[in-house]
Amino acid sequence: MATKPKHLLEELNHRGPHQVLRGDLALIGLPGLVFTPRTGLGLPAIAFGHGWLQPPARYLGLFRHLASWGFVVAAPGTQRGPLGSARLFAADLRTALDVCVGVRLGEGDISVDQTRLALAGHSTGAGAAVLAAADDGRVRAVATMAASQVKPFATDAAARCAMPSLHLAGGADLVAPPVGHARLIAANWGGEAQLRLLPKVDHMGFAEGRHWTGLLIPGTSNHGALRLSRALLTAFFLVHLAGQDRFRPLLDADVKGAPIEDTSELVA
Repeated sequence: MATKPKHLLEELNHRGPHQVLRGDLALIGLPGLVFTPRTGLGLPAIAFGHGWLQPPARYLGLFRHLASWGFVVAAPGTQRGPLGSARLFAADLRTALDVCVGVRLGEGDISVDQTRLALAGHSTGAGAAVLAAADDGRVRAVATMAASQVKPFATDAAARCAMPSLHLAGGADLVAPPVGHARLIAANWGGEAQLRLLPKVDHMGFAEGRHWTGLLIPGTSNHGALRLSRALLTAFFLVHLAGQDRFRPLLDADVKGAPIEDTSELVA
């Protein structure tokens, strides 16, 4: 008997079965963080793009959560200035995947399967993840949170992306309103795309804790958004990277606080 979506959501709100290790990408030439299960060969890997001006440390809970469920997560800490380049950040995300595939992590007992790679990101980092996915045939899935339009245009790049995608957007986002950002990216997506709208969440609801950029960017961390995004991203990657279809009912169902949106009316 299939497990009900609400039970799957409850399960994925808890940390997974793996102990988690934290490392520094700078040790292998790329500033940033890496989180892995303690051991594992042929693991799936996700490169994550931080939001505008944000340090990767604002997403530690998400990284630990994904690693506890069996994923390697690499988060470059580059392009953090006010004029950071989305194009160069996309290249750094692809380099992070190269590192995951080409370097034995931990004490040499952790490896990544090059056929099980994905990208994710928040804000402009989400836009950069879309750019990276459009130019990297290895990528099997993409997830975004409060995705922002970037240059080159993420909406144009989305049309070249054939892999499945999940897009979470905040209904109270004044920085990157979904109608002109996440919704358009999802509508233009070349493959399967799902958009979920979190009604009361703003642009920074998906980042953790406080940061000085709160003086510049409207919005604050939202516990409900963090909880939902961790569970939904984990389910999405478990299905599309790890082949665990028992979590698919959660992806196919409306979730309280994050219903599935229809983007078909935006498609020409």
